[in-house]
Amino acid sequence: MSGRVKLKINESAETLLTLLKQQKSASGKERVQALYLLKTKQVETVQHLAVVLGRNRVTVQRWLSQYRRGGLNQLLEVGKSTGRTPLIPAEAVERLKQELSEPEGFSSYQEVKLWLAAELGIRVKYDVVHNLVHDKLRADL
Repeated sequence: MSGRVKLKINESAETLLTLLKQQKSASGKERVQALYLLKTKQVETVQHLAVVLGRNRVTVQRWLSQYRRGGLNQLLEVGKSTGRTPLIPAEAVERLKQELSEPEGFSSYQEVKLWLAAELGIRVKYDVVHNLVHDKLRADL
């Protein structure tokens, strides 16, 4: 029949139920629950499974694809976002810390901004400099 899930689930229903109870995150519970519902034949199609779980059909298909590729480990693996790269690199922040610790230091954020441009070739807006020096480094000018 068209629409049925063609997936061989290696784990037993009892194993999945035990694993479901051990999950600490909501996403892990949902993913194991999806396998459990398929294994116990409570649902037969991805669309029905998506409705039961309250998720989009594409999301459920992505989970099943992850399971096909690498089993439970792949399915339960939590990805880590790398985030945006900082405008001021860590090496520059370290040099700035050293300059801020000097007795003469800086008298304004504008001066820090000009120093970054002249010494390190880093051109950033005033608010970026203020956020770094005042909020993150907690330095007094």
